[in-house]
Amino acid sequence: MIAPVLPDEPLRQLSRAAARAMLALLLAVMAWSALAVPKMVLVDQQAQATKSEDSIGDFALYKLIAGRVEAGEPYYQAALTEQRAHDYPTRPFVTVRLPTLAWGHGALGQTGMRIAVSLLMLAVIGLFVWRFAGTLHRYEVAAGALTLVLGGAAVFNDLAAHSHDLVSGILLSLALLAYYPDRWWPSLALAGLALAVRELALPFVLLWLGFAALQGRWREFSAIFVLLLLYGGALYFHAQAIAALVLPGDQPSPGWSGLAGPALPLLSLTKLTFLLALPKSLAGVLAVLPLLGWLSLGGRIGPFAFLWFAGFMLVMSLFARVENFYWIMLIAPAYLAGLAFIPRAIAHLLGAASRSKESQS
Repeated sequence: MIAPVLPDEPLRQLSRAAARAMLALLLAVMAWSALAVPKMVLVDQQAQATKSEDSIGDFALYKLIAGRVEAGEPYYQAALTEQRAHDYPTRPFVTVRLPTLAWGHGALGQTGMRIAVSLLMLAVIGLFVWRFAGTLHRYEVAAGALTLVLGGAAVFNDLAAHSHDLVSGILLSLALLAYYPDRWWPSLALAGLALAVRELALPFVLLWLGFAALQGRWREFSAIFVLLLLYGGALYFHAQAIAALVLPGDQPSPGWSGLAGPALPLLSLTKLTFLLALPKSLAGVLAVLPLLGWLSLGGRIGPFAFLWFAGFMLVMSLFARVENFYWIMLIAPAYLAGLAFIPRAIAHLLGAASRSKESQS
């Protein structure tokens, strides 16, 4: 069986009609995002106003849990005790984070984990430059590295090492950039670590499984499938450990059926990246453009990145509540680097849109 080959620079290969349609769609989406994101700000403000004054915030909660683990207390006992004390739900089991990050704090200490997370972010930037230095224009590589720095600026926050979404997102960014068809094990190991930190990394691995099947890469497919089986077992033991400590009066989660729409992931990007410093209308436009930038690369990385980023935004649109805005950190470090590819994408679309009919026949 011959594996399908993904096209290079797919936007350049579009027909004239398709390129014009995509340009029209791009303008429509940019206009919509310029209006929708400021409106979502009002929804976000209303959600913030309903929060209890006694709420300490998720990352502060995880810092307390990590401190107890660092002091020698078992993770699950520490987690459920703190979540009860601060009126956080403990049911269903996914409301209690996986122990990986807290164990990391227990082993390395708070300072050690901050250094480790910062080094991982530096590795993302270095790997981006190393991967694209010989294939993209120098200005694209420089601009991409800069947007990676700005997109991952949250790593400099004092509580960054307690953000499961940020740490998992950095690991997924590394997994995305580290993948090569003849050397995919490092990428799989990084994706496995991302899963061990945050369950929301699962769509990345499932998408990879689909790509491996589509391209007939069965050894790769089998390895990913084994990883998913092992992860399913780990989640089972995680759920059992929590079930053994849950009390009848413990608070349940309000659920994840927010149906907030696509403006939520875009607003989330404007809250947690350099886009925070820009007017919300402009930030909303810039937040949507990287999708087109990544798609323009072609090969395997372009379509994979596009589907991963767009798919995760869809997940947030359907399931995240407004207060779950921090989920966006699963994609933020690598996602915004797509801004560096926008000139390439627009040039390809304009070139295809202006192609003569004779050249297409």
